[in-house]
Amino acid sequence: MQTHIVSAFEDELNGLAQKISKMGGLAEDQLAMAMKALETNDHKLAKTAIASDKQIDRLELEIEEEAILMIAKRQPMALDLRRIIVTIRISSDLERIGDLAKNIAKRVIAIEGKTPKSLVSGFHAMSELAQKALKDVLDAFSAEDVDKAVNVWENDKDLDALYNSIFAEILETMKENSDNIDFCTHLQFGAKNIERIGDHATNISENIYYMVRGELLDEDRPKTDLIKA
Repeated sequence: MQTHIVSAFEDELNGLAQKISKMGGLAEDQLAMAMKALETNDHKLAKTAIASDKQIDRLELEIEEEAILMIAKRQPMALDLRRIIVTIRISSDLERIGDLAKNIAKRVIAIEGKTPKSLVSGFHAMSELAQKALKDVLDAFSAEDVDKAVNVWENDKDLDALYNSIFAEILETMKENSDNIDFCTHLQFGAKNIERIGDHATNISENIYYMVRGELLDEDRPKTDLIKA
């Protein structure tokens, strides 16, 4: 009987992890769509990215409800309890990543293809870093790989530095012509959304570390983003 209970609980834990992987995959796809829409001024793709956010929201609710039920029913201890709590936290970060990707897609529609080519290349570089961080941290979660999670956490400073550079370039574009202010404001918020996606990836890294090691990362997060937007 005890063996059956343990096996059933392990199946439930694996089910939660699988839903996180599915949610993460959807967030990756949504971000990729939003960034491609920005680079190509594809309003149809932007609208698809916006609509896809609902599925991520539903998964977050499913994960939270199942996790709470597991805690009430199984009363898990130590590592198992940390796994469940971290799963809830990660689903929240992934939901926010989906929201940020949706916001980027909305900016695509608002700017109407006015992004200068020099800024498009900068956004492309930022999106590559953000998408890599998201992919790597999801892989780290699946493998419970602390080293890979810490690597994502440490590399967030590169995304911050690129954001600072793009922010400065957007300001220069505004100064050149007051007609640029409207669409540049949308670009500024779009860039900040990408930078925030990196922050959520580092949140996931910290939670993976806590899940596996049972302690918090005892260091200040490396940050080079000093711009508030």
